[in-house]
Amino acid sequence: MVRYKAVIAYDGTNFSGFQSQINGRTVQDELEKTLSKIANQSIKINASGRTDAGVHALGQVIDFAWPSEQSLEKLRFALDTQTPADIAVKKVELVSDSFHSRYQAKEKTYEFRVDISKPRSPFRRFYSSYYPYELDLEKIRSALPDFLGTHDFTSFCSVKSPVKNKTRTIYEASMVVNDTEDELIFTFRGSGFLYNMVRIMIGTLLKIGNGRIPAEAIPQIIAARDRNAAGPTAHPEGLYLKEVKYE
Repeated sequence: MVRYKAVIAYDGTNFSGFQSQINGRTVQDELEKTLSKIANQSIKINASGRTDAGVHALGQVIDFAWPSEQSLEKLRFALDTQTPADIAVKKVELVSDSFHSRYQAKEKTYEFRVDISKPRSPFRRFYSSYYPYELDLEKIRSALPDFLGTHDFTSFCSVKSPVKNKTRTIYEASMVVNDTEDELIFTFRGSGFLYNMVRIMIGTLLKIGNGRIPAEAIPQIIAARDRNAAGPTAHPEGLYLKEVKYE
């Protein structure tokens, strides 16, 4: 057996999330079904992390053991053409037997899109989280640097998370406005992210932009280590796992 690493993209709209589950269509199940069919034996995958229902990926990373060494492009093409249309296999490479896409990930980048158009765009409803209220973008910009650095992000983590160590390091927290000025694109790059962390950060930033949370409140919210101190969890459809990096 040899081990392969693959970079995949998917539209999360019609998935119940990435991870296999008893009820609901998942990305993992579709990938394993296709891999097992091609290999003519059961193939299981590891992934860099889970994504929730409705969340998309531009650069999710998976790895799997394969019966024998194959042409990289032929294997990529076979996977790309035999998986459902809402999954794309962008790249396949041979890796060491010890490679694990989750445990060896060193950095992740997420993107979050917020539709601020008036009226709301029906074409973005599955790909951008709609926010209908007025926003002061300068307040949001002033708050973003407070996420940078190493912090205990308990306040920005779902209470459902079983993870005990909630310390993470954020290297980038930025926002740009698209050319037509009707969509916000946030980028968060860090050592790792907790369950719902980016969505809670966005929910908090939108409350800051709307004047319901002070722009200088992020350090106090972090220090509180209390989920109730932060804003709401933003809707999933605006979230994209953009890139995962390894040493």
